[in-house]
Amino acid sequence: MTPSTAEAVLFWVLAPIMVLAALGLLLSRKAVHAALCVITIMISLAFLYIAQEAPFLGVVQVVVYTGAVMMLFLFVLMLVGVDASDSLVETIRGQRWVGWIAALGLMAVLTGVVGRAVYPDAVGLTEANGPGNPVGVARIIFGEHVFGLEVVGALLVTAALGALVLTHRQRLKAVVKQPERAAARVAAGARLTPLPAPGVFAGRNAMDVPALDPQGRPIEESVSRVLRIRGQQASTTPYRADAAAIAAADGGDGAPVVADPGSTTGPTSDVALGGASTRTETQP
Repeated sequence: MTPSTAEAVLFWVLAPIMVLAALGLLLSRKAVHAALCVITIMISLAFLYIAQEAPFLGVVQVVVYTGAVMMLFLFVLMLVGVDASDSLVETIRGQRWVGWIAALGLMAVLTGVVGRAVYPDAVGLTEANGPGNPVGVARIIFGEHVFGLEVVGALLVTAALGALVLTHRQRLKAVVKQPERAAARVAAGARLTPLPAPGVFAGRNAMDVPALDPQGRPIEESVSRVLRIRGQQASTTPYRADAAAIAAADGGDGAPVVADPGSTTGPTSDVALGGASTRTETQP
């Protein structure tokens, strides 16, 4: 069966991509990059399956292998974590030379096998897909290759159990819950209330402007630690100067009225409340 022009173009476009992805799988140092290379190969294989009149295999290749198995593989990588540091100390002397010699020998054997292989003429999938492509694939898998299917299923179950065992970590100390954390903070004398929000809301609501306490002093903790380290914290001097100018305009001496800690201050002039005149004084 001679392939059509579209099939030939599709093959010669996808084949170099698959070869480059396979080389990336072998040469990449990070497991995530290797997984992305495998995903590229699987998607390309799905296109080739569909072009060869095997739509069921193409859909399974994308949905099952690319969408489920490889996503599970990436999830396990993120869950377990992979150390990016490489050890430059060889525990077995000369192991690299032995590996290169073995790789060259395997390449020579594979080249000889491929060179002597004889392939019959392609006959297409018309007869196999007579009752339908999914039915034909099911008869081959569950009829001729049922033993291999069971072996692969057992291997996948073993791999899943191994991943669960590797990701399980034995707890070395007791779990510290929220009541214990709160009691520890109280015992240590740490702050119990949430941090104040940044910004002088009467003048400027910004993340880089510290909040002011009742005495008009800036609260450093209200600004993000990152901004403070970078030196991007704004000064509250203009806002304190505005407060002083307002106080001076009201007849004061130019300084804001600040009460002693623990005391309550209020206006000393008469305040009209529903026609009655009430005078409020400072209460200690």
